[in-house]
Amino acid sequence: MRIKWNGHASFTITASDGTVLVTDPYDPSGYGGVLTYDQVRDKADAVLVSHDHADHNYVQGLPGSPQVLKGSGKVKDIEVTAIETHHDESGGAERGDNKVFAFTMDGIAVCFAGDLGHQLSADQIKTIGAVNLLLVPVGGTYTVDAKGAAKVVESLKPRLVTPMHFKTEKCELPISGVDGFLKEMKNIKRLDESEIELTPERLPAVGPEVWVMKHAC
Repeated sequence: MRIKWNGHASFTITASDGTVLVTDPYDPSGYGGVLTYDQVRDKADAVLVSHDHADHNYVQGLPGSPQVLKGSGKVKDIEVTAIETHHDESGGAERGDNKVFAFTMDGIAVCFAGDLGHQLSADQIKTIGAVNLLLVPVGGTYTVDAKGAAKVVESLKPRLVTPMHFKTEKCELPISGVDGFLKEMKNIKRLDESEIELTPERLPAVGPEVWVMKHAC
């Protein structure tokens, strides 16, 4: 499969058979234009929306009429499991609920954490299951912070981690950059690319390994 980090919490994930999933597309004009990433314009078979905030649910900005998943469902042959979580540490009282999505594509078990704001329970970890690739927010304020994200990594034991939802030159939200998270981790690679191709054989033999991608948009 190919995975491209568009920016913020949006990825375009393409299976070997051409099936395309887009996660959490953002509205560049949302919240007064605090995100200056270019609009995501990839044609998708389905969009995974972790929660209905403008920087995560801009489905109407994508071409065509993709299937929209805000819960569990099936996209062609891909079974997608949505795990109910929260956007904060107060059971959703501050910022609402969040879906963590788990699915397997081309033999790689992927977990997209959306705007996870707390540590996962034993039941949630069991439902997610084995994780090869974890896409996890690390910027804090609205999600788990650097230390919290490191604990999520420890609980899910992925072989590969790609951080997201952190401050960049195109993000003016009051969140932190990626460096705080990297200080909590070992085995780090900063990739000079926004898109990578993954196969089960290319995954790190021993995890967790962190790959920091450049944003495509």
